Amino acid sequence: MGYKLVCKKCDKVIGDFAAWFSQDQLCECGSNHAEVVYDSDYRKLDELCKPGQKVDNLYHYLPFLPLDEADEQVTCGEGAVPIQEWDFLSRYAKDNYGIDCKVVVARNDLNGGSGTFKDIAASLAATLFKKHGVKEYCLASTGNAATAYATYLAKAGVKFDVFAPHDMYQETQQAIRATGQNLQVSEGGYGQAKAEAADFHKNQNVMISAGNIDPIRVEAKKTLVFECMRQLGRIPDVYMQAVAGGTSPIAFEKGMREIADAYPQYKMPRMLLVQQDTCDPMVQAWEWANENNFPQGWNKHFPTVVPQTKISILTAGTPGMYPLVGPIVKNSGGSFIRVKEEGLERYGRMVKDAQGIYMGPASVVCIAGFFKALEEKKLKSGDLILLNTGEGCERALWFKQAIDSCK
Repeated sequence: MGYKLVCKKCDKVIGDFAAWFSQDQLCECGSNHAEVVYDSDYRKLDELCKPGQKVDNLYHYLPFLPLDEADEQVTCGEGAVPIQEWDFLSRYAKDNYGIDCKVVVARNDLNGGSGTFKDIAASLAATLFKKHGVKEYCLASTGNAATAYATYLAKAGVKFDVFAPHDMYQETQQAIRATGQNLQVSEGGYGQAKAEAADFHKNQNVMISAGNIDPIRVEAKKTLVFECMRQLGRIPDVYMQAVAGGTSPIAFEKGMREIADAYPQYKMPRMLLVQQDTCDPMVQAWEWANENNFPQGWNKHFPTVVPQTKISILTAGTPGMYPLVGPIVKNSGGSFIRVKEEGLERYGRMVKDAQGIYMGPASVVCIAGFFKALEEKKLKSGDLILLNTGEGCERALWFKQAIDSCK
């Protein structure tokens, strides 16, 4: 075994994922926060990240994943999505703000499973479940995770129960049901769906998602660091993404810690994380901390908001990951950014006109954040800016219609 799970609270070595699953994804101390540690030589990335290679999926980075070469991979071609330069954003920054930067976009809408950045986590989960004999799994989701896990767990032969809020898009519900997995739509919001999933886990003894700090999710999503090395030849200066929970920023930071000794020339990018004004508890928490000079315990001071948004996958009204994500942002020299939900379709139309593609509403929140970051002077000449975008419009047809109607 080339890895071990270590508890982040008490530093106890838990063992492999078989041990983790057998302990109901909890350390003996009661913590559900564990991290994977490898004994691999990270200089192997020199070969794995050579440009020009044909890379089919995240398993290209097998020495840095919790698997063996003999394990059967459950894959639909995810994780090796193109990181594209979008010149129109760079030109906008130059023409309107005099900022000479380069903007690249991680096209997670091109992932092979459900077309979101949840696919890499679902693929690794399905592979690990199949390896370790997990027969059934459940989670609460606003949409993207549910669709991704339904797709991959069906492929792995694992029964899946998903608990969704009442406002999950109809297109998403149809996509989940088409996989043959079990969808339970709550009469309430995301909070109630999570409570129902927790009850199901307890009463039916079915393994449940460990949430945003799930080491499976983190291990899959950290591979974006390796993809930056392979496709860009470097780490970006700025990382931007729309956030509800924040697994991807947590994972990116973990990936940067992994390569730190082997590649000291690469530094953590400034993290600019974006929320829309109709569900922005992390932004509110950050503003409070900034106004109060980040007092002791600042990262545990956050509000709960009632989401008033149409973007159902960005509806985490209680930002439970802020105690982890906030310090990552602060230590990176970054910030949280608020954008207006009203008028988002204008940015979607800009992308459509410039690139010929329809991005989904959460992806466009990230893109709108780029324009807001320019306005707030959070970007500078010389920056290489990575926009980690999520889904397309396939399961948010209302937003596609809004883009088409926008003049």
